[in-house]
Amino acid sequence: MRETPGVVYTISELADEFGVTPRTIRYYEEVGLLSPIRRDDVQQRLYTPRDRARLKLILRGKRFGFSLSEIKEMLDLYDVDPSEQEQLRRTIEYGDRRLAEIEEIIRELTVMKEEILEFRRRFLTMLEDHQKGGDNGGGSQ
Repeated sequence: MRETPGVVYTISELADEFGVTPRTIRYYEEVGLLSPIRRDDVQQRLYTPRDRARLKLILRGKRFGFSLSEIKEMLDLYDVDPSEQEQLRRTIEYGDRRLAEIEEIIRELTVMKEEILEFRRRFLTMLEDHQKGGDNGGGSQ
């Protein structure tokens, strides 16, 4: 992730850009996912293009269902191995694991859908049988 000299972002700018709260960004800082520049003279956090790119990857990872510890590990691997090979391997490993979880969820939802459809068919048949049996809403005497 190459730095653009002199470009920095405030927490509000990043929060607005990515549709998250400043508190979320501060939390990511607390858990070591982001490392803003701190300006004590104005008590402000300034984020570099690297932080911005990391935030984008964090949010993508969250959207894909990765845990923050998995995301942190994948991001930190870039710092250890700039060739990105280990980062790519680990990302593929976590991605494959997540895909297996998603496939299981899809199977479970498919079974649930079929069960609901079967109950729907049964209930429709029951309604039709009641209507055919002369139950047209006018009570019998």
